[in-house]
Amino acid sequence: MKKDLLSMLPDELEQELLALGEAKYRAKQIRRWLARGVRRFNEMSDLPKALRDKLDEAFVLYRPRVISKQVSALDGTIKYLWELCDGNAVETVVMSYQYGNTVCISSQVGCRQGCAFCASTIGGLVRGLEPSEMLDEVLFSELDSGKKISHIVLMGIGEPLDNFDNVVRFLKLVNDPELLNIGMRHITLSTCGLVERFDDLAALDLQLTLTVSLHAPDDETRSQIMPANRGRGVDALITACRRYFEKTGRRISFEYAMIDGVNDTERHARLLVRRARECGAHVNLIPLNHVEERRFKPSTQGHMKAFMKILDEGGVNYTVRRTLGSDVDASCGQLRRRIEKELATTT
Repeated sequence: MKKDLLSMLPDELEQELLALGEAKYRAKQIRRWLARGVRRFNEMSDLPKALRDKLDEAFVLYRPRVISKQVSALDGTIKYLWELCDGNAVETVVMSYQYGNTVCISSQVGCRQGCAFCASTIGGLVRGLEPSEMLDEVLFSELDSGKKISHIVLMGIGEPLDNFDNVVRFLKLVNDPELLNIGMRHITLSTCGLVERFDDLAALDLQLTLTVSLHAPDDETRSQIMPANRGRGVDALITACRRYFEKTGRRISFEYAMIDGVNDTERHARLLVRRARECGAHVNLIPLNHVEERRFKPSTQGHMKAFMKILDEGGVNYTVRRTLGSDVDASCGQLRRRIEKELATTT
């Protein structure tokens, strides 16, 4: 089988070239073409034809196809649905802020974590994305949108720590000066709390930002809406967060989707204060995006204000996430689900 060239680290590509009887310096030339979005070896015009033929025989490159592109009339947020080489599809979102342009990428096709308020997990997990596929989400979103990407968040479809090895390889590739050269401190990885991988990530000392989708500060509530909490528990999660902070020096953030009548009570707010202080976490409050297949509703303004008042009194640092792309299937997985349903009704 042909090898996935774009998923190779620089030293691996150099070794492959040596095995083909070619010079190592050709690896930089190839990666520069890849960084420009070239996905056909015969278009790499500064390589000898003999080498291009060898590459074509040994390696595979694939260019994702845009199935759908939605541009928000409200704030310019762009949401892509990309078709992958096997016909599966994932979502990517480009958002503009004062500090630059952020791309939110998927790490899996589907998700096995089963969060009760999320569209991504409907239908379960299909497969993890290859490093090359995640890299192409960033690159082709930049090329198609014309917006220079400065920040990356792994918060799209899938659980990044459930695709650990491929995600780590992607992070190294996207940091490569010959490819996208995006620094680790400009990358955020979001997890539902697979605590068994926290120490593995911390040991790599990548200096990225780790955010934890907490969404409830107690086991009773969290296990109801996030099955990943079962068998792990909030106490173990907070301990893992504190250990990660002590190892890396990088403060963790808690993502907290405000769900009406579920996790937005005074009791939840006071317990969240305690949890955040236990590991020095920042709290990011998120107005819940409505998902058609789910019964949950966003918290009322009154509940939001009362909740924030308790966080203020508890001395917890928090922000309220600005809602972007609300008119373009804003919630992760919504666009993919809608297209799948539309295709199902026409076949």
